[in-house]
Amino acid sequence: MFYGLYAGLCAGQRIVTVQKGHLYRAKGYHITIWCNVSGYGGPLEQTFQWFVYWPSAPKREMQLISTSDSSFPYAVYTQRVKAREIYVERIRGDSVLLHITKLQAKDTGEYECHTPNTDERYLGSYSAKTSLSVIPDSLRVTSEAQTLNKVQHDSLELRCAVSKTTVQHSHISIAWYRKKAEEPAVEVVSLSRDFVLHAGSEYSQRHASGDIRLDKIGETLSKLTVYNLQSSDEGEFYCEAAEWIQDPDGTWYAMTRKRSEGTVVYVEGTDMDINVRLETEKRTYTVGEPVEFRCILEVQNVAKRYFSISWAFNSSLIASFGANAVPVLNSEFAQREALGQLKVSKESDSVYILKIYQLRLEDSGKYNCRVTERLKTSTGEFIDGESKRPKNTPITVLPLKTNISVEVTNNAPSVLEGESLRFGCNVRTGFRPQNRLSVTWQLVDKQNRRSDIVQLDRDGTLHPGPSYIERSSYGGIQMEQIRPGSFTLEIFNSLKADEGHYECRITEWTRRLDGEWQMIGERHNGSAVSINALDAGFAVTAISRTPGVTYNESFDLQCIIKPHYPSWVPVSVTWRFQPAGSTEFHDLVTFTRDGGVQWGDKYSGFRTRTAIEKAESSNNVRLSISRASDTEAGKYQCVAELWRKNYNSSWTRLADRTSNLLEIRVLRPVTKLQVSKSKRSVTLVENRAIPLNCSVKSQTSPDSHFAVLWYVHKPADTDGRLILKTTHNSVFEYGTYAEEEGLKGRLQFERSLSGGLFSLTVQKAQVSDTGSYYCHVEEWLLNPNHAWYKLAEEVSGRTEVTVKLPDNLLEVNQTTKNLTILENEWVTLECLVTSRSSHASHLSVEWYVWKPGRPEKEEVVKLSRQTTFLYGELATASDLKSRLRLESPSPGLYLLTIQNMTVQDSGTYSCRVEEWLLDPTNIWYRRAESLSGLTTIVVKQPDASLQVDTTAANLTVTEQGQFHLDCTILSISSRESRFAVSWVVLKTKGRGGRTSRNKDGEEKKQVLLRVGQDALFSPEASPWEGRLRFQKLSTMLYRLTVLQAGTNDGGNYSCRVEEWLPDPKGVWYRLAEEESGPISVYIQNTGSSLQSVTCSNDALFYFVFFYPFPIFGILIITILLVRFKSRNSSKNSEGKNGVPLLWIKEPHLNYSPTCLEPPVLSIHPGTID
Repeated sequence: MFYGLYAGLCAGQRIVTVQKGHLYRAKGYHITIWCNVSGYGGPLEQTFQWFVYWPSAPKREMQLISTSDSSFPYAVYTQRVKAREIYVERIRGDSVLLHITKLQAKDTGEYECHTPNTDERYLGSYSAKTSLSVIPDSLRVTSEAQTLNKVQHDSLELRCAVSKTTVQHSHISIAWYRKKAEEPAVEVVSLSRDFVLHAGSEYSQRHASGDIRLDKIGETLSKLTVYNLQSSDEGEFYCEAAEWIQDPDGTWYAMTRKRSEGTVVYVEGTDMDINVRLETEKRTYTVGEPVEFRCILEVQNVAKRYFSISWAFNSSLIASFGANAVPVLNSEFAQREALGQLKVSKESDSVYILKIYQLRLEDSGKYNCRVTERLKTSTGEFIDGESKRPKNTPITVLPLKTNISVEVTNNAPSVLEGESLRFGCNVRTGFRPQNRLSVTWQLVDKQNRRSDIVQLDRDGTLHPGPSYIERSSYGGIQMEQIRPGSFTLEIFNSLKADEGHYECRITEWTRRLDGEWQMIGERHNGSAVSINALDAGFAVTAISRTPGVTYNESFDLQCIIKPHYPSWVPVSVTWRFQPAGSTEFHDLVTFTRDGGVQWGDKYSGFRTRTAIEKAESSNNVRLSISRASDTEAGKYQCVAELWRKNYNSSWTRLADRTSNLLEIRVLRPVTKLQVSKSKRSVTLVENRAIPLNCSVKSQTSPDSHFAVLWYVHKPADTDGRLILKTTHNSVFEYGTYAEEEGLKGRLQFERSLSGGLFSLTVQKAQVSDTGSYYCHVEEWLLNPNHAWYKLAEEVSGRTEVTVKLPDNLLEVNQTTKNLTILENEWVTLECLVTSRSSHASHLSVEWYVWKPGRPEKEEVVKLSRQTTFLYGELATASDLKSRLRLESPSPGLYLLTIQNMTVQDSGTYSCRVEEWLLDPTNIWYRRAESLSGLTTIVVKQPDASLQVDTTAANLTVTEQGQFHLDCTILSISSRESRFAVSWVVLKTKGRGGRTSRNKDGEEKKQVLLRVGQDALFSPEASPWEGRLRFQKLSTMLYRLTVLQAGTNDGGNYSCRVEEWLPDPKGVWYRLAEEESGPISVYIQNTGSSLQSVTCSNDALFYFVFFYPFPIFGILIITILLVRFKSRNSSKNSEGKNGVPLLWIKEPHLNYSPTCLEPPVLSIHPGTID
C-alpha cells in the first residue's frame, strides 16, 4: 500500500489517496469509495480512472470507469456502467466517489484509483489502491406477524429475533417502529450498535416513566414492552436491525439493514375517552364586532382528571391552558389582551372561552382548540396522554362599506395644447357628516399607465403627485374644496401628455373605538379629455417666381406657414442660405417669436441688398434680394419654429418645420477650360525621381487664374489623396498625404512662363510612392463684386507610377536530413545562406522545431539582425537554454549546436532567415525571408543488451547445510549501467510439498532479498531472516548464500536483474529486466525414505510414473548393480561431492498415493552416481 510513502513526498508533488482498506461489504448493497488528488498542476478539474484486479488474476488490470472517457470500461463492466449501477460522483475538481449500487460477489478485488499526469514533469504518486471483499448477506430479522386487539391502559409485548453468521467482527443495532396508514414511521425505542438505549421523541416521556422497555432475553431475541397503552399507540409495530462493521479508518458502516414483518395493534377506548366540541354564535362578522368561541369537553370524571387546552388560529398557536388553568398567550395576542381586545378564560372544568371584542379583517380564518389529557405517573410527574381536537371553525370578517356616489365634470372634451383644463368632482349621495373624505386625482394615459396628479388627505393637506411636484410649485396645478363633498382641479397651460382619462377617487374614513381612522370604502368616476397638439398639421412651404437670374437682376422668395394659429401662439421664421458648391446652410435673417428681426453674421453683405417683410394677417414672410451675383447663387429655404411658454416661464420649442429648397441660379460665362487627358506609365527603382506634368490646353479668358491640386490614388483608397495645392493666388498648401507620408521635403513644383504647364517632381522615390497620380485644375475669374470665383475645373489623365524594391535574391540551403543519435550526444544544425539581395543587407536567423504530437512549431533561438541572441519559449522553459551554442564561422553560415541531447529534444528542426535592407528614409525593412530544409532528429535511449545466465541447474543440500545461488550477468547495455538484483523462490502450496499444477495448489513466488541499484538492501523474508549472506564477486557476478538449510527451503530459485541508466539530466531509469534460469534445490532429510525421495525428485518421478514400461526394467537392473557393488565397497555411504547415494539407501520402490502430482522434469545432482 502507499500510505507509508506520503510522509516522505516533498511539497509540490502529486499525491493520490484512496479510502483505506481492507473493506468488507455485503452482497446486493451499495458501496462508495473516495479518491482525492493533491499537489497537482494543470487544470483544476482532474481526470480519474478506476481499475480492478481480480483475486484470480492479481496482475491483470481491468478497466472499470473513467470520468473523461465513456468507452473506458472493459466489456464485463460496460452494461453496469451504462445502467448507472457503477458510476463516479465528482465531489469537486480533485475529489470523487466511486459508486457500486448493487454489489456482486465478483466485485471482490483490489481497486486502483489513477490520475493521468497534467504536470510539467512526473513527480509524486499518480495512483493508490485499496481492497474490497464482498461477503454474503447473513442478517436475519424475524418477528411473528399478527393482529392484536388491546384495551386502553393494557400492556403490549412483542418479540424480535436477530441473527447473523458473518465471520468478520460486526455489531448489531435494533429499533422498533410504529406506522399509521400513510403517516411516516415513528421510532418507539432503539438499541444502538454501542448498546445505547434511546427512545423516539413521541415516546421519550413514557420511556423515562418506565412505560416503554426493550429487553434482550437471549443471544438473538429481544422483547419490546409497552405499558399503559394509549389510543395513539394504534398502528403497525415492526422491528428493524442493521449490521455494522468497522472500516480500517475507524468509522462504522451499516453493511446491511432489514426489517421484520409487522404486528397490527388496535387500542379500544374506555370510559376515559375524550370528546371535544367547538361552538360559536355565527360564521360571518363585520369589522369591530365581538366573537366568542366555546371549547366544550365531554368526558367522565372531569373534576378528577387533568387537561391542557390550546387555542389555534390558522394552525398558529394563540394561547394555551396548563393543568393549573393559567393561560399563556403568544406575543401578538398577548398585546391585544393587554389592550382589552381579547380574553382567554376557563368558565368551568369542561368549558373554555376565547373571546375577541373587536374583530379585524385579518381575524378571518380557521379557529380550533386542542384538549390533551395529562396523566400522573407513579413518580408524581405529568406526561401527555390522549389528545383530541374538533373540526376547524372558520369565520369571515367583512369590512365596513361606503355608500357615497361621485360625479365628475370638465370644461371641454377637447382643447388645444396650451389651453387650461378644468374639472369638478362632487359627492352626490351617501356621505355621513361625521366621516371624512380624502380625494385623489389620477390620470390614465392611452398606454393605460396610471399616475397621481394631486391628493387631498382627510386632514385637508394637499400632496402633489411625484410627476407633478415641480409643476404644482409654479402654480400650474390647482385643487380646491368649494364646499364639503365638492372639489375642483385646474391644469394651466396644458400639454399633449395631459391627454387621457381623469379620475377623481374619493375615500371615506370613519373613526374606530380606539380613536384611529379606518377606511370604509372608495368610489371613483372620471372624464376623458383629448388635447390637440399645436404641431398637428404644422407645415411650411417656400416659393419663388424667378428661379434663374443673371448678374445684377433681382428675385423674391416667399415662406408660407399653415395652419392659421391664434395670436397667442408664437412662431419664429428663419431664411437660410446654402451657397452654390457648399454643403452647409447658414442663417440669413430671422423673424423671432416676439416679432423682432435678427440678421445672421455669416453673410453680412446680404443686408445692403436684402429686404424682409412679414404679413399682418398671417405668419408668412417674404425675402427680396437685388443686384444678384454669383455670391447669391445657391439654395434657399425657410425654417418655421413653433414655441410654447412653460409654467416656469421657460420656452419650449414644440416643433420645427423646414420648407422645400429653392435653388436660385446666377448664370456665369461658359467655360473653355481644357486639361490634357493623356495617360502614361512610369516604372523606376527606389531613390529615383518621379516626374509629373499637368498641361492646360485652353482657357476661358486671358485673365483666368488657375489653382492646381495634385492627387495620388492608391488601390486601397476609395478616393485620391491630396499631395499639394497651388491656389489661383500662387499660394502653396501641402495636402494631408504629404503631411502623413513625409513628402514635404521631397516635393518640387514648377510653372512655365507661358502659364499653361505645371510640373511636380517627387525626389528619392520609395516603394510606398507607388500609385496613380493626376492633377485637378480650377479656373478662377473675378465676379461683378470683384471677388474671385471658380468658374470651372477639370481633372488630367493619370500617370501610373511603380516604384520597385531591389530584386529578391535570398536563398537558403534546402537540403533535408534525417539523424538518429543516442542520448548525451551533440548535434550541430547548419543554416547556410547561398545568396542574398545585397551585400549591405543584414540577416536575422531563427530556429524552430516541430515536436511529435504538438500541432504548432516552437521557437528555439533567434539571432536578430543586430546580432542579439534571443531564446525562444521552448528553451526558456526547459534546460535547453544551457545546452545551446550558436556560431557563424563565415558570412552566411550559421551553426546551432545542441549539447547532451535528450529524448525530449527529438523533432524536426528548420531555420528561417530574414534579409533586411535600408530604405531611402534610413529605416531598416524586411526585404525577404526563406526557410531551410528540414532536419529530422530522433534521439534514442541505448538498446537493451542485458543478458543473464538462463541455464537451469539442480542442487541437493543436506539439512542444516548451506547452498549458493549465483547470478551471472553475461552482457550489459552500457558501462554506466547499475544493477538491482533480487532472488525469488517458487514454492508450493499443494499436498505433499511438491510443485503442483492441479486444483490442490497453485504456484507462488516469494522474494528472499533485493539489492537495489543504489546498494540499498530490502528486509530479508521471514523464513530466511538471519540466514542470508550476499556477495558481489565481480561487477557481473552476484552470489546469495543460504545458511542452515531446512526442509522448507526446497524449491526453484532464480534471480531477477534490473539494469538502470542515468538520463542526460542525471535521473536514473530502468532500461531492462531479465530473470535467470531456475536452480532446483532439494533439501535432504537424513531420515528420508524412498517414497519421499521419489516424490521430491522430479526427474525420478517421471521415470517411475510417466515411463513405467521402458524405464522400469532399466531401474531394476541399475538397483541390482548398485547393490552388488555396495557389497564390495567400503561401508562409506557418501557419494560424489558429499551427496548421499539415495538409490543405494532406498532400494525399494514404494508407490505412494500422496505423490500423484507430476513434478517439473529435472535431474538433481547426486540422484544418480
